[in-house]
Amino acid sequence: MKVRVRIAPSPTGEDLHIGNVYTALLNYVFAKKHNGKFIVRIEDTDRTRLVEGSEERILKSLRWLNLIYDEGPDIGGPFAPYRQSERLPLYRKYAEELVEKGNAYYCFCTAERLIEMRRTQKTKRELPLYDRLCRKIKPGDGKSRKEKEKYVIRLKIPEKGTTAFHDLIRGDISFENNLLDDQVLLKSDGFPTYHLAVVVDDHLMEISHVIRAEDWISSTPKHVLLFRYFGWQLPVFVHGPLLRNPDKSKLSKRENPVWVSWYKEEGFLPEAILNYLALMGWSHPEEKDIFSLEEFTDKFTLEDLKAVGPAFDLTKLEWLNGEYIRKLDESELKSRILNFYDRELPQNIVGKSVPLVRERIKKLSDYMPLCQFLFERPEKYEMDLKPYDDLLKSAGDRLKKITKWNASEIGETMVQFAEEKKIKNSGFFMVLRVAVSGRKITPPLNESLEILGKKEVFYRCQNF
Repeated sequence: MKVRVRIAPSPTGEDLHIGNVYTALLNYVFAKKHNGKFIVRIEDTDRTRLVEGSEERILKSLRWLNLIYDEGPDIGGPFAPYRQSERLPLYRKYAEELVEKGNAYYCFCTAERLIEMRRTQKTKRELPLYDRLCRKIKPGDGKSRKEKEKYVIRLKIPEKGTTAFHDLIRGDISFENNLLDDQVLLKSDGFPTYHLAVVVDDHLMEISHVIRAEDWISSTPKHVLLFRYFGWQLPVFVHGPLLRNPDKSKLSKRENPVWVSWYKEEGFLPEAILNYLALMGWSHPEEKDIFSLEEFTDKFTLEDLKAVGPAFDLTKLEWLNGEYIRKLDESELKSRILNFYDRELPQNIVGKSVPLVRERIKKLSDYMPLCQFLFERPEKYEMDLKPYDDLLKSAGDRLKKITKWNASEIGETMVQFAEEKKIKNSGFFMVLRVAVSGRKITPPLNESLEILGKKEVFYRCQNF
């Protein structure tokens, strides 16, 4: 089978949702493993929820994550266009075809009637399904009424029996037809609902495997019916685990950081994010926690994907990100830090400080809180230095006399100075640390003083 897979994000949020990243990762890896194609299709038919700039941010985030797609709205492809809003005539054509075949019908119910119907159903504790009033309209009458009245097109669900399909990791799944709604396929504004558009596009774009999250399982019988009504071959369905909180609730933007932009702004590395997501429903055969995208592609099979994954744990992701940071060589980490801060920091200072912080940071955003004093003089201090005024001025004078300004000489000189003043090293070095940095916790002090330079250290000792 020629492998063609897709993701179909909706530009209705700030950016790409981390759950969509997980789905994209599975699709991308499966395509690469089988020399297939990975496609991005923008599902922008919900016009009331569109967010300006969202599509551009989604595509930019995919590129930042290195999930490079083969076809998409910005690069085109053999099945263009890849925005659903640009494919409206296709959806109308196929919706009308279903009506002609007797597999769909025109519905003229007003919004007011539907609201009242739902209210009655709720009162009677009935399932909130369309009552199929317009299904009773004769086809000829429906055709004539649609010329004058506002309408939608609904899917005609069989009244009896079941609709079944096979899921690659969950096995055979079936639904009672009397529990399925006569889904709206084409809205009154001419835009399709997700259900019609996804089936038409998956067929026309020759999608071989539909790999998505488990929350789409309940929609799949409607899609199966549409494929069968059109006489089209079913794709392979694969419903992977849904990303969840530790309490098993669905990962939600109301309670969690879910947008890729947040992870990027926090200084997570894209390779660490993908590595962590790979562990959300799959285990490395050698029980590794850390592996590359290439290794994941080599070892991954859809059949090994678990139906339920572990909770999404931000603390574990931070730990993994720290491990990736420590794996970077110094020049690469320097480059990542400079890029993270838009290359506004002096390269020489960043380069000198990298060896001091690489074991201490878990995210790139941890760098400046530790190293800000290397770039600017502190304005606040985490302890009262007034009682140490004379001590610090004397220390500054002693430091000024060092001829070879390096960490070793600085350390030896300050130890000797503390002994002369009969002060404990720990206490003295804490005072000195706060005087030059404003903080009680910094990278190694002697090395930091070396980076600051003799003149600046002397100044800070005299003018804290």
